[in-house]
Amino acid sequence: MKRRVLVVDDDAAILEVLEMRLAAMGFDVTATPEANKAMEFAATHRFDVALLDLRMLPLDGIQLMEALHQRQPRLPVLIMTAHGTIETAVEAVQRGAFDYLTKPFVRDELRAKIRRALAARRWARDRERLLTVGETLASSGVMERILDAVAQAAVETTEAERSVVFQLTAGRLVPMASAGTPPPSWPALEAAASQAIDKGAPTMVAGQEARVIVAAPLVVQRGPVGALVIETPGRVEPTEDDLELLALFSSQAAIAIRNTHELERLRSGALAALGRMATQVADELKNPLAGLRLYARHLEQRLDRNGDGDSADLARKITSSIDHLAAIVSEITAFGRPPELHRAPTSLGALIDECITLAQARCPSEQVEIVRTYDPAAPEAMLDARELRKAFLNLILNALEALGGQGRLSITTQCAADRKSITIAIDDDGPGMNEETLTRLFDLFFTTKPEGTGLGMAIARSVVDLHGGELTVQSALGNGTRVRIRLPLGTPSAGAGA
Repeated sequence: MKRRVLVVDDDAAILEVLEMRLAAMGFDVTATPEANKAMEFAATHRFDVALLDLRMLPLDGIQLMEALHQRQPRLPVLIMTAHGTIETAVEAVQRGAFDYLTKPFVRDELRAKIRRALAARRWARDRERLLTVGETLASSGVMERILDAVAQAAVETTEAERSVVFQLTAGRLVPMASAGTPPPSWPALEAAASQAIDKGAPTMVAGQEARVIVAAPLVVQRGPVGALVIETPGRVEPTEDDLELLALFSSQAAIAIRNTHELERLRSGALAALGRMATQVADELKNPLAGLRLYARHLEQRLDRNGDGDSADLARKITSSIDHLAAIVSEITAFGRPPELHRAPTSLGALIDECITLAQARCPSEQVEIVRTYDPAAPEAMLDARELRKAFLNLILNALEALGGQGRLSITTQCAADRKSITIAIDDDGPGMNEETLTRLFDLFFTTKPEGTGLGMAIARSVVDLHGGELTVQSALGNGTRVRIRLPLGTPSAGAGA
């Protein structure tokens, strides 16, 4: 693929000579005597290097360079000048030009300085690429954040208009992260991703309004798991550097997905073992706790009869603490022994309404606005309402507690176009969570609540997983929390639990 060179000089003879020389060197040359035309070209094409005459009207070479850099910040510029204006050319270098060329041109100098400019541009891009990859690998390990970083890096380093990371989930391409401007056509990006996955190699297709879409598959050991897609501005053709960058970032996204799957597998095994051990411990604690509660209640009643109110209050506190421990034991037992699902046709809207009522009773919230938007096209789903009630109630309670009695809670359901799954969104505009809390959200016994057990989120995800669904959480300090639950709608296959 030829490198593109922009040449601007109001001397027609010099312009013609430069155009011939650069074409002979193998460059794709765009030459113009007008600065305004050069800006128009820069709006529709991406150049690898620019040669600008210093003395021009109405814009001189330095002014034109600064205007070009607003459109293409990484564009290396060579300022062309006569011997008498070398001091001004040096000033141009200080203001952002890569180097200068003196007139008349020396052939070897012209070739050497253009090559150095291209090498410097490539080195800067490589350095940025390595820094971005390093930051990605050193991130928290949360897949959503890594994919966001990959999408953002793809936009910044390839100068694309937008980038989207698609993941294959249950045979469907789901956008997991994006950066840049919103796409004019999601189906076009998804189609390019699908082609790259089928081909197993980067694919380039034409987009709308002379844009170009490039997709690279995300490949792990068992095969493609998604695709990284970029879309360039109109009439801008991706370079070989862009394709290399896309391949690099797609590999990083694939590593993030693979590592997440491995962590999930390891976590599942570890949690299963921990659950079995916790269940045994919980069983040993049940009877002593029941006895302690009985003794504490007797003590409380005796002290009340004797008129010792202060001591009776202490006894009630002991009873309350025992009840809290008993609740933890019950949750440990529930987590350690995953139930067998009893699926039945279930109206999700009615189930969510019931959970909202229960949550409001436990956490009064007069100043919280609860907005419900249920998809009227969603059919009844084959689900275990009793188990899902635990998950929804926990998630809604968490949102209400985060709002602290004031704010907005939005709950929506959206049936997929193929009617094979439904997504439940629970969004609050509360204070959000920091990185540490978000990273440890599903860890057993991790809680930020004084009276929390640290098992609610793990149980919620376990219930969703048993249904063959997926639960994800996104949050940031000051930006609230977004919970997404995807559940299959179809009739369960044999052995799925019924």
